[in-house]
Amino acid sequence: MTLAFRYLRSLIFIVQMYVAMLVLGIVFAPFAILSKRGARLGCKTYCAWVLWTARWMVGIRTEWRGPIPTDEVVVAAKHQSFLDILMIFYKVPQAKFIMKQELMWAPIMGIYAKRLGCVPVNRGRRGAAIAKMVQDVAREFKEPGQLVIYPQGTRVAPGVVKPYKVGTAILFEALKQPLVPVATNVGLFWPRKGILRTPGTAVVEFLDPIAAGTERDAMMQDLETRIETRSNALMADAGFKAIQ
Repeated sequence: MTLAFRYLRSLIFIVQMYVAMLVLGIVFAPFAILSKRGARLGCKTYCAWVLWTARWMVGIRTEWRGPIPTDEVVVAAKHQSFLDILMIFYKVPQAKFIMKQELMWAPIMGIYAKRLGCVPVNRGRRGAAIAKMVQDVAREFKEPGQLVIYPQGTRVAPGVVKPYKVGTAILFEALKQPLVPVATNVGLFWPRKGILRTPGTAVVEFLDPIAAGTERDAMMQDLETRIETRSNALMADAGFKAIQ
């Protein structure tokens, strides 16, 4: 398959993905208005569609490893592209995401995110943003669920080193729940930017939880070490070699 043809297939895949978001968003809107369960069903249907079309249109297969968290926990995940969001939401039964504030105003996506109880954060305000995030999380967690946070705060390309932020530790201490680290290699096949999608097996791996009450510095060190070590191993298994 030529590179030009791969770009064409990738572009067609991306276009149909956003068309499907619009169509399914409208179709499920009445159910989403009636209940959060209806909103969640609509979003999981969309995830299933994108993961299915990714397999046969651009050759990206998806695989989940480790025990899927079903209790009330904080899920701290490596974030490389939109694909890891889809994979986590599809498998985790009642996932709620910490997400940047501007996405809450996006057509379709923002409406469903608000309905599901996702928590917006203004990344430019730092201390004030963290305080509001904790307050919003406490309100949303009156209902059971799994809070998903990206400790690095943004998508990070394979091989790029980016620090882990303190917001994860603050939520961990405030919620007093176990923390489930998540490693991934999805950025090798579905990059954070650009059109080209590369065939391969995208993996999201749920690791052993960190116990509630673990001291902050020890938790953050353990979290970063485990996520980065396992993500690097998954990427190496897929043939990625980091530039030294």
